[in-house]
Amino acid sequence: MTREEKAIVIEDLTAQLAENANIYLADISGLDAVDTSNLRRACFKANVKLAVVKNTLLAKAMEASDKEFGELPEVLKGNTSLMFSETGNAPAKLIKNFRKKSDKPLLKGAFVEEAIFIGDENLEALVNIKSKEEVIGEIIGLLQSPAKNVISGLKSGGGKLAGILKTLSEKE
Repeated sequence: MTREEKAIVIEDLTAQLAENANIYLADISGLDAVDTSNLRRACFKANVKLAVVKNTLLAKAMEASDKEFGELPEVLKGNTSLMFSETGNAPAKLIKNFRKKSDKPLLKGAFVEEAIFIGDENLEALVNIKSKEEVIGEIIGLLQSPAKNVISGLKSGGGKLAGILKTLSEKE
């Protein structure tokens, strides 16, 4: 690879890092061709972009990026694959589901909405992260709940009140 080609790859990687808020680094070494193909298919279905990159080029792209990647460049050893997603927990769920059949991919680290996670032991925490849409949905549900209670109370209370008035009028 010539210097010019490397510079172009670094520019492309820097642009991808800038565009994506959820970036996962995984190790997929040891997967055979069939498993790698299955992983790529699973990524496509889950709307996760997967790319195998050279560690030195990715480190330079991280350095050139406006984002603060903290300790992430330190995990760039061995085989590294980049996973990009619009949903913060999609790659983590994909990795967890894929590992039911295989011991790979291993999570090296992740950059999710400004938060940095290092190491495979964080996979479960990343799976449980709620997306922005899920959190908004929960908040809307919580806000609607009291209003629904008041409305149902008024509806049922109106029936009770009418029943009480009817009983009182019959007694007279």
